[in-house]
Amino acid sequence: MSGKDAVVIQDLAHPRWPFAFRTINFVGRALVPLISLDEENLIKAARKKTGLTDFGDESFRERMRILLSSVHADANPSPFGRFAARQFMLQLLSNRLLIQDTVNRHPEILKQPIERPIIIAGLPRTGTTHLHHLLSRDPNLRYLPYWESLEPILPENRKPKPGETDPRVKRCEQSIKMLHWVMPLFPRMHEMSVDGPHEEIQLLAIDFSTMLFENMWYIPGYRDWYKAADHTHAYEYLRMVLQVLQWMRGPRRWVLKSPQHLDQYKPLLDAFPDARIIQTHRDPVRITASMCTMDSYGKRMNNFPMDPKINGRYWADRVEDLLRASMRDRHVIPKDQVMDVRFHEFIRDQMGMIRRIYEFIGQPLTAEAEKAMQGYIEENPAGKHGTVVYRLEDFGLDKDERRSVLRAYQEFFNVPDE
Repeated sequence: MSGKDAVVIQDLAHPRWPFAFRTINFVGRALVPLISLDEENLIKAARKKTGLTDFGDESFRERMRILLSSVHADANPSPFGRFAARQFMLQLLSNRLLIQDTVNRHPEILKQPIERPIIIAGLPRTGTTHLHHLLSRDPNLRYLPYWESLEPILPENRKPKPGETDPRVKRCEQSIKMLHWVMPLFPRMHEMSVDGPHEEIQLLAIDFSTMLFENMWYIPGYRDWYKAADHTHAYEYLRMVLQVLQWMRGPRRWVLKSPQHLDQYKPLLDAFPDARIIQTHRDPVRITASMCTMDSYGKRMNNFPMDPKINGRYWADRVEDLLRASMRDRHVIPKDQVMDVRFHEFIRDQMGMIRRIYEFIGQPLTAEAEKAMQGYIEENPAGKHGTVVYRLEDFGLDKDERRSVLRAYQEFFNVPDE
């Protein structure tokens, strides 16, 4: 469904960038040889930046090597994309050094219990973000704000003085402004804010084991490794990072969210055996169209050129992978630890669904939390920032073919067509 202010993105294959951004990429061509994505160079730079040397378990380096190899072989990053890739890798490595240093100095952190986390698992556009925001309005729950996901730990010598803004918040604000400058339609598809709840895939990235990288670059080589690998180590690492953050800012019950969990239920439950999982559902054909659009629109910022049909086929397959895995592995989740939330039922009665969810997770729904959630619903109606028209044909995909392939998922979870 589209409103009167819905837009069709016409420049997926040939982006119409702001003049200044085009200039950055043009001038940047001469600098590409100086922007190193070499493993040893990145490791050395991160150690110099932080003054730390201990990364903890160094098995992450093999995964980092696979990622870098795929970026080199498959992604064809633009000059800006290459610079952004280096900065992102350096930040991940710096985060890892700072996290390990904190644990080394405070080993008691590893005794922190992560009790009954609430984990939302569902594809984008199925209501996961809206539900995540609603639950995060409960002051008795702990979520991961975007700024904290980017930089979980601030070095002691960079902590702000009383009354000063945390520099991580400022940097996060700048990155969002940059994103919206280059891609002004992005808020129509996925609103991001400095303090809003963000996915923990940003933390999994510190272990170089996450689908997040697939949203940044076209990297089939890394994807093939990811699909075949055991990611138990990554979820164990995620648990440790949550312990660190909980130790720093106080113990509260976590509310987490990521589509990646759909095909990682076993490692997820190995790390969080008492988790309460909420799986969201919506017409998967509609979701495929919106995911292909959102990913192709965002990925253009780092990749040059970006063929929408190649990327569309890539994400049609990944949607299928995730949904098939969620059927295959449903049996590993104890029945009293999983709840299905269908989009049409959620949107029809949002607070009614919230009450059902709170009964399922065994969490008291206080008057304060309920008021905050109702306020969020009223302040954030559907299409608040306008909408985008999602069309499978823009990606060379056939609706009937996708319906046939994904019908088994719809029947398994009783998900209607839209």
